[in-house]
Amino acid sequence: MVVDFHRFERGRSQEVAEAVADFNTKLALENRTYVLIGVGRLGSNDPWLGIPVEWDEISGARVIVEAGFRDFRVTPSQGSHFFQNLMAFQVGYFTVNPDAGEGSIDWAWLTAQPAAEERGYVRHLRFNEPLLVVMNGKAREGMIFKPGSGTGALPA
Repeated sequence: MVVDFHRFERGRSQEVAEAVADFNTKLALENRTYVLIGVGRLGSNDPWLGIPVEWDEISGARVIVEAGFRDFRVTPSQGSHFFQNLMAFQVGYFTVNPDAGEGSIDWAWLTAQPAAEERGYVRHLRFNEPLLVVMNGKAREGMIFKPGSGTGALPA
């Protein structure tokens, strides 16, 4: 599931949160986990700094990527409950802010992928092969590889 970085408007973050929650529910009913690539802080109390979702609204995510905005750098989520949930449910977590040298996302590739379903600024992408996620928490490094390629990472 990807929040469209190029079209996202902070004033619509509540609508985005509702779409993310709806997709999470649908995928849970299919017993499917997913990678969630969001913009700004996920679970933010301030909708201008990110997407105000509750944990149960993103509970199906096995990997979460928080990407910076096009025009504004937001520090990553720092709530203790958020990180407690990441650890307890063994959810991978990435922060990507290319302007600060903190990783990258191939937005052009993601945008070019056909959506299984789209709602507003949120796109549900489904691939024929699973994504490969490699993480080293001690080194604070990781990659998500494009399906079937074994090369060409999304965030780093």
